[in-house]
Parts: sequence; structure tokens; C-alpha cells
Amino acid sequence: MESFVFTLTIFVLAVFLGFEVITKVPPTLHTPLMSGSNAISGITIIGAILSAGTKLTILTTTLGFLAVVFATINVVGGFMVTHRMLDMFRRK
Repeated sequence: MESFVFTLTIFVLAVFLGFEVITKVPPTLHTPLMSGSNAISGITIIGAILSAGTKLTILTTTLGFLAVVFATINVVGGFMVTHRMLDMFRRK
């Protein structure tokens, strides 16, 4: 139980910190940072696959699967936004 509380605390702090960092990014830096975000999400996908694949408990498998789904959505959305932004600078 103690390790669960510790892990949950780390997770909540990471969510709070991530939200604070992302909301402080000015719009002009959004596209360059999106490529970095996609790289981090790719690493997250690998970690989530490892977490889901260990099958220690139902909770770790479920959270790992959800992490894979959300990180994949983030990567795809990031590439879509980046592609759309780059299309704005193409000559017609």
C-alpha cells in the first residue's frame, strides 16, 4: 500500500508539473516544441508497452494499456498539428 501511495503521489505531481509547463509555452514556440513532445511521447509509448506487457496485476496492465492509447493519440495529434502548421508556410 505504501508503494502505491508513493507512486500515486509521483503521478499527481507529474500531471500538475506537466500542466503548468505546457500552459506557460507561448504560441510561437508551440510547433518547435511539438516535435520534442512527440519524441517524449514515443518514449512514453515504449514504457507503457513494457508496463502493460509485464502483467503484474490487472491495474498495471490496465494503466499501461491506457498510457499506450493516450500517448498514441498525443503522437498522432502532434504530427497532425505540425503538418497543418507546415502547410501554412507552403507556397500555393
